[in-house]
Amino acid sequence: MTQQLSRSAPAQRRTAAAVPGLLLCGAASAAAMAVHGAVPVVSPLLVTIVAGAAVANVAPLGPRYAPGLAVAARPLLRVGVALLGLQLVFGDIVGLGARGIVVIVGVVALSLAGSLWAGKLLGLSPAQRLLIACGTSICGAAAVAAVDDVINADDEDVATAIGTVVVFGTALLGLIPLGVGLLELGPVRGGVWAGASIHEVAQVVAAGGVIGSGALAVAVVVKLGRVLMLAPVMTVISLRRRRQARSGPRPPLVPAFVFAFLVCVLLRSADVVPGQVLVVAGQVQVALLSAAMFSLGTGVRIAALRAVGPRPFLLGAAGTMWIAGLGLIGALVVA
Repeated sequence: MTQQLSRSAPAQRRTAAAVPGLLLCGAASAAAMAVHGAVPVVSPLLVTIVAGAAVANVAPLGPRYAPGLAVAARPLLRVGVALLGLQLVFGDIVGLGARGIVVIVGVVALSLAGSLWAGKLLGLSPAQRLLIACGTSICGAAAVAAVDDVINADDEDVATAIGTVVVFGTALLGLIPLGVGLLELGPVRGGVWAGASIHEVAQVVAAGGVIGSGALAVAVVVKLGRVLMLAPVMTVISLRRRRQARSGPRPPLVPAFVFAFLVCVLLRSADVVPGQVLVVAGQVQVALLSAAMFSLGTGVRIAALRAVGPRPFLLGAAGTMWIAGLGLIGALVVA
């Protein structure tokens, strides 16, 4: 009994130490979701990362918040990414047909290749260009955070990448519906273009709604097809990290959160999760990712961003234009 009490005491102290930081992240997440509820085009992830960066540079947080921020940036983030799988149904993606699936895989693969190449030309570090490329090509901030969980990049690189993909994804939210109207693409092609190009799931939903009801369902399915690419891409990155790790611990073959993500996809596809649970899980997923973004935002320092310069933002702009072009071609091919 005495040994059990002595073992539980450190765990209790760690839990207590994390409370202040977790409460702060929770408050920031709740506020961001309220803003998103009032203004749907504003991503809660963008709100929290900006809020975190503002706090870090205006009124830096003391060490008492560090344990909770660390929990939000890692374990809570992983749970949020895993729950993203509950939005996916294999049958919906298969329903796009062989041509639609080829377009999704092709857009993601070519977007990754082009962004990584452009990042190398710009002289960015391998970690930074990988973070931005995956965020642009797959599912925005969630993909950036997932890649960071495998490669353990610098906080400044992660925060810069997240801010970059969220900002440019928000720009596409307005530009693609405008382009659909100017090019007279119609709702189906417009939906494919939005789903194949815009970075965040929430941004795709907003853009699909602007284009029209006929575009919304198509846009969401195409986008979730891109989200599904998170699993194979993370596995490839993990394999490469294992080969490069000549000494010390190596990352797992399939990261645990990626496995959990796939389990959630299977559960949703098997239609065994009640509708009310899906609604709650969706809100929890957004809340967890928003809390994680606030934590990552507190790692942003203006001085560090000045030292990095405009190159990450140039890559974000180039990658966004590249995937928008690929998405438009895909829309013309599919529909």
